[in-house]
Amino acid sequence: MIEEQTFEEENTARIKEVFASIQGEGPYIGAKQLFIRFCDCNLRCHYCDTDFESDEEYTIERVMGMVKQFDLSTIHSVSLTGGEPLLSINFLQKLLPVLKENNLKIYLETNATLPEELSNIIDHIDFIAADIKLESATGMMSSFDLHDMFFNICKGHECFAKIVFDENITDEEIEKCVELGKKYNLLLILQPKMQEDQMSITSVFAVKILDKFLKKYNNVRLIPQVHKFLSVR
Repeated sequence: MIEEQTFEEENTARIKEVFASIQGEGPYIGAKQLFIRFCDCNLRCHYCDTDFESDEEYTIERVMGMVKQFDLSTIHSVSLTGGEPLLSINFLQKLLPVLKENNLKIYLETNATLPEELSNIIDHIDFIAADIKLESATGMMSSFDLHDMFFNICKGHECFAKIVFDENITDEEIEKCVELGKKYNLLLILQPKMQEDQMSITSVFAVKILDKFLKKYNNVRLIPQVHKFLSVR
């Protein structure tokens, strides 16, 4: 009975939806992607605005059947998003080789707190969009130690770090983010926390924080969630 459950868990995953849309975050803003939104998350950030709950179980065949309904010639990459996709690591280990066989590039969106899971699939990933979670924005304990281990595994792969922040960001958090950026040569994307389709902070404050980062590290950009201005998912 245990073996049957393990087999099922490896060959299915809870997925919220499979859809095509425009990437609205980070340096690939504007790229058309095919999104596979996984359910579940090991974190519960206060600012999370994504409905990723579902009881729908998907097989590899079901996912690929939906993927092939889209015009893949227009797709920049397949975004594994969530929730936290790395919670479905056994499923991903089977799905990713199939996606790669169809000449699709893989873009992983992750909270960067599951380094061991990443190590199991890193060779199939083309782009890594990894969060650096701030205690001031999430209301949770700092994850910098896990992020450090995670980015160490990312070395040699295209990776950037997204930092969601609000008016509570501290100088100590800025310093720790800069340390990770310098250590792993990361592009740091500052993303103001949003309230629906508006930034929760003023533009003046956002630029002030950008300048604080740039005085310490020059590979930093300020980019809000553009898909919310476009009214797309």
